[in-house]
Amino acid sequence: MNSSPAPGANLAALRDHNTALVLGLLRDAGPAGASRAELADRTGLTPQAVSKITGRLRVAGLAAEAGRRASTGGKPATALRLMPEAAHAIGVHLDRDALTVTLVDLSGAEVVTRTSPLDLGAGAETVLAAVTAEAARVRAEAGGSLLGAGVALPGPLDHRTGVLHRVTGFPRWDGFPLRDALAERLGLPVVVDKDTNAAALGLVLRGCAGPAGSFAYLHLGTGLGAGLVLGGAVHRGARTGAGEFGHQVLRLDGPLCPCGDRGCIEVLCLDAVARGDVAEAARLLGTGAANLVRLLDIDLVLLGGGTLLKDAATYAAGVRDVLGAAAPVAVTPAGDRTVVEGAAELVLASLFGRDRLSGLPKAGLTHSP
Repeated sequence: MNSSPAPGANLAALRDHNTALVLGLLRDAGPAGASRAELADRTGLTPQAVSKITGRLRVAGLAAEAGRRASTGGKPATALRLMPEAAHAIGVHLDRDALTVTLVDLSGAEVVTRTSPLDLGAGAETVLAAVTAEAARVRAEAGGSLLGAGVALPGPLDHRTGVLHRVTGFPRWDGFPLRDALAERLGLPVVVDKDTNAAALGLVLRGCAGPAGSFAYLHLGTGLGAGLVLGGAVHRGARTGAGEFGHQVLRLDGPLCPCGDRGCIEVLCLDAVARGDVAEAARLLGTGAANLVRLLDIDLVLLGGGTLLKDAATYAAGVRDVLGAAAPVAVTPAGDRTVVEGAAELVLASLFGRDRLSGLPKAGLTHSP
């Protein structure tokens, strides 16, 4: 029986770069774990440094023995594995018409998820109260430490400050400090990002990037946006505005979009969906995807979002017809959990040394019992 102290006894003390590297490798290794020699080889750290780090991780309840490696002539090496149940993170997906809140363990595995109707236009007080209530219900399932909450919602927004900009169709949110307001209510550190960026982060951490480390995640739900991964990392742009895929203009004299322009691919695509013309919506989506592939030379197009997933095969076929051999097309492997899983990874990325992949500033999340 493991006699280590309660999980997460002092997570804040473990937040340094080398410890994050080791934790990330243990997560990647899964239940089979990794030996100290393997960890030293993969991190470039000395065996002594790895031993000190893994010792602290074991004391904190974050790592435990996973058995011994087969002997190659000397003493069999002991493998260590991550203890996923030692800490948890909350993921929140705020869509225009629904709220999804999930609790995941350190491996990213789902513990519990709740989905309920939501009107994003109902105002900050109503939305914050709904998030607070649902988060309280899922956090009751958490054992060990609760690291924080990641919140994903339509943009534009500033992921560095957690302040919303003029969310398309919901101008009342412009300038609202969502991160700080939710952190105060939840009593937890909070990270806020666009839904498509959160989805892209979750997907890249699950190995979806192609040979050159690039893909576009196209999300067709109540709106249309993209999450971009370039060079193996989420790409946000200098002003965090990258990925506003839905507001590329395809028809100069097209219908008025809530963003103020005419003929945006979002309004054209959603109009086709409303008419029940899925083939036309897929063709439009493929046209936008082709523009993106030609501009950025990306390796893969992944499709997701609630509207698209209702008829994923038709959308995928339509996009493939337009793209041809320019790039492969696939439906997101995470299905309807793509965004909410990515939201939880906004919290976990820092713990596992994935700050570069996430494109997020170092979170500085603190331990919360």
